[in-house]
Amino acid sequence: MRIAAALLLVATATGCGYRVAGQADTIPTRIRTVAVPPFENITTEYKIEQYMTSAVVREFISRTRYEVINDESQADAKLTGAVVQFFAFPQNLDPVTGRATTVTTITRVQVTLVDRQTGEVLYQNPDLSHREQYQVSADAGAYFEEREAAIARATQSMARRLVSAVLEGF
Repeated sequence: MRIAAALLLVATATGCGYRVAGQADTIPTRIRTVAVPPFENITTEYKIEQYMTSAVVREFISRTRYEVINDESQADAKLTGAVVQFFAFPQNLDPVTGRATTVTTITRVQVTLVDRQTGEVLYQNPDLSHREQYQVSADAGAYFEEREAAIARATQSMARRLVSAVLEGF
């Protein structure tokens, strides 16, 4: 009886569209190539659009079936984006030195994926956001500038989230 109930549960779950997160692909199968032009930077953060574009391209190459190409006119789809906000602010302070020991970053992007052949918007999100924390040494002797490394980490995490959202249609 338990085996029958377990089989019924599995059959019901698989029949209703449930799947492991990160495994869906809602983009039409005719889309094989994607152009990812440089993201626009609407922030005051230097080079963040370069980090974001590179991270998104890496994610598409490593996690999807799509070939990323430079020539937009030859691509099946085009992913455009803009980094609209980037904040980095101290979360925790060392009570002795008053220096930040934990910094939180918040990144917001706008992104659109368009089928170049039909002009159909395959995915659009005007406000995709990501929050991340990183540690900073409170020791002044061991301290080194973490901002650029934090931007790289934040954009890599955002790119993972963005590619998952595009694939799953969220």
